[in-house]
Amino acid sequence: MDARLSRMLHLLIHMGRMHGPLTSEAAATMLGTNPVVVRRTMAGLRDAGFVRSVRGHGGGWTLTCALEDMTMLDVHRALGENGIFALGPADPKATCLVEQAVNGALETALQEAEALLLRHLAGVSLADIAADFDLRVAELSPEQIAARSHRADVP
Repeated sequence: MDARLSRMLHLLIHMGRMHGPLTSEAAATMLGTNPVVVRRTMAGLRDAGFVRSVRGHGGGWTLTCALEDMTMLDVHRALGENGIFALGPADPKATCLVEQAVNGALETALQEAEALLLRHLAGVSLADIAADFDLRVAELSPEQIAARSHRADVP
């Protein structure tokens, strides 16, 4: 399972709440991964113009646009539009007519499902996700917030 989209959405929303840059090391700690993985993944977001990085003391990653201006689809595309589904035909060049029929039905279903998912991703901004986070936080006590949150969760 490729969790890059989920992880980067998580990280970008944290960054939208932060005052100042987020280092690759801090991001890696937050996501439970390696700083090199963070830098490699963030490079696609940088190339798409959503983040920038500054090296050296006091440096790190910052957003270049508001959460309202980024959709889930934007982030998905910036990460390289990896395959949405792991399903697929056993033999894409099947000679068996039954397998060709199965492939055709499966391909149609997957294309329709992918189009639906991409339309949904395009309609959800990162600000929408952040607003959902705000609603969830509002339902918690300060103790519950402290037990569940990362350092950057609460402004």
